[in-house]
Amino acid sequence: MATMKISLPDELQAVVDQQVPEHASGSGSECLQALIRRQRDVQLLRGVLMDGANSGPAIAMGAEVFQTLRARAHAWAADV
Repeated sequence: MATMKISLPDELQAVVDQQVPEHASGSGSECLQALIRRQRDVQLLRGVLMDGANSGPAIAMGAEVFQTLRARAHAWAADV
């Protein structure tokens, strides 16, 4: 694992210090790692959503398609 030293203004250090016990992450380093992972996931999701929006006209789907999508989303959320 690579090591990076960062400097935070007092205001952001206070945010990190507050988040550590609230999320039981154990340390400021783990808290920042989780934040970076979440930001990466948000960017990936935005990309996927934009790909879908730009993929062409929408088509009608039945209820079974949405049930499958919900099941996949719940399975994904359980792994996160």
